[in-house]
Amino acid sequence: MTSIIDLNADLGEDETPAGIARDIEIMNIISSCNIACGGHAGSSKSMRTMLTAAKSKGITPGVHPSYPDRSGFGRTSIDISLEDLEASLVQQLQQITRIAAELNIDLAHIKPHGALYNDAQDDPDLSDLLVEVAAQAQLALVGMPASLIQQKAEQRGIAFIAEAFIDRRYCGNGRLVPRSEAGAVIADEDKRIQQGLSLAKRTAFAAQDQSKLTVIAQSLCLHSDSDGALETAKQMRQALENSGIAIRPVG
Repeated sequence: MTSIIDLNADLGEDETPAGIARDIEIMNIISSCNIACGGHAGSSKSMRTMLTAAKSKGITPGVHPSYPDRSGFGRTSIDISLEDLEASLVQQLQQITRIAAELNIDLAHIKPHGALYNDAQDDPDLSDLLVEVAAQAQLALVGMPASLIQQKAEQRGIAFIAEAFIDRRYCGNGRLVPRSEAGAVIADEDKRIQQGLSLAKRTAFAAQDQSKLTVIAQSLCLHSDSDGALETAKQMRQALENSGIAIRPVG
């Protein structure tokens, strides 16, 4: 039987003409996408553009909410009450859901962005909040495998999509190396492809501390704002297909 993996990208985070053009080109390669919805980046215009392109290219769109932190691009943990964070997340989802409804597009999943994503993997309160938001929106939830957020989603009966990263270095415990540390983003093209293939094949690869790590994931993520992201996407898809692995959205 042919192996299958989802290939996703975080899109709509760079509203320059070059950024929009790159994201739309990446949509020709991937099978699902996560669209910034205002918390760290994105506007009504960019959401509409990304959703329209996703529909035309037949890829599965999801929402990519964040801590309300546009100045920091959502990549730093912030001091915010759970009530205020919930209000922000709901507002972000309502905005993109309204645009999707106008375009007759079904959204499929929620993938939190940046620091919120990383914090929620092992934080009881944040994982509870995201599971509740996903339940209310009736959307699947994307997160890291073997995480608290996966455990809580499954306990609640929320569809969970286990994700791994092509272009990010891992710690030995299966979490991502913080972006504040040198080498957190894998810059070398060949190393990105090698890690992506290991993840897709569920074979061991080297973590930052050189220990061997195996991550069981349904979806592989490529950050569209990483240097060379478009070329990586092209090479990653070709390498997967050459290995007999089909690219399909989860579900």
